[in-house]
This record gives sequence, structure tokens and C-alpha cells, in this order.
Amino acid sequence: MVCETLGPGAIEWLGVGYKTILSNDASGGAMSIIDSVSPVGSGPPRHIHHREDEAFIVLTGECEFWTAGERFVRGPGGTAFVPRGTEHTFRVIGERPSRHLVILTPGGFEKFFSEMAAGRYRVPDDMEQIMPVAARHHLDFTGPPLGAG
Repeated sequence: MVCETLGPGAIEWLGVGYKTILSNDASGGAMSIIDSVSPVGSGPPRHIHHREDEAFIVLTGECEFWTAGERFVRGPGGTAFVPRGTEHTFRVIGERPSRHLVILTPGGFEKFFSEMAAGRYRVPDDMEQIMPVAARHHLDFTGPPLGAG
């Protein structure tokens, strides 16, 4: 369903759709841009990107962000910027899915999502398999997702 929303070339991992609209290769390594649709309640565990700065542009729905201990909500047209090396996460709140653009500089992290989808890895069940992939992409998981009890 989410992949239909994003069109040809979209992948799905854990119910979230991802479509790379500007790849690392197309930008000469400068950046990547991912169009993403996430269902209500979804969001990654807390984590740190050691190589990439990450910016979110919320197109639809609402996201609660947690960045270095600070919580804030962004809706359509809202943005969030996470400098590399900063612990963060987010979760979709409200009553509708969130479509958002994720801009990563430099590029390359989009390949993490492809590897996760190809392996059909589940968080937290498959963390033993996920950790080496995360390490290759300079990513450390540091805690639970928002709302985890």
C-alpha cells in the first residue's frame, strides 16, 4: 500500500515505504533524498548517524521528534534538522500516516534501507543481523523508539 503511494521503485521495510528520489550516485556523493511514507505509531529506535547530517521535511501527517533529549512536533511544511553525531528518533503521531522527505548529506545512507528491506529484518527481533549493516553505514542504535514502554 505505501509503495503504491510512492510509485515505481519504492521499497517497503517494516510497513514504511521508501523511494530514493536523489541517489548518492546521481549527486556525486553530495547528498541523497528519500521520499518516505510511515504509518501512525511507526518510528525507528533512537540512533546516531556518525557520517550524515539529516533533515526532514514533513509533507503530510505529524511527527514527534526527539533530538538530544528535546521533544517537538512538526506537521505539514515543518522541518527538523539533525546534525551528524546527534542522538535522535521520531514517531508518527495523530490519525494519518506521515509522508516526509529525508535529506542526508553526504549521500549513501539510502542503501541502508535497501539492505534492510532485502533482508526483511525486524527491529528488535533481528538486531544481530541488523548491527553489521548499521555499522557499514556508520549508524549506532542507542535506545528504544519513542513510546516504547
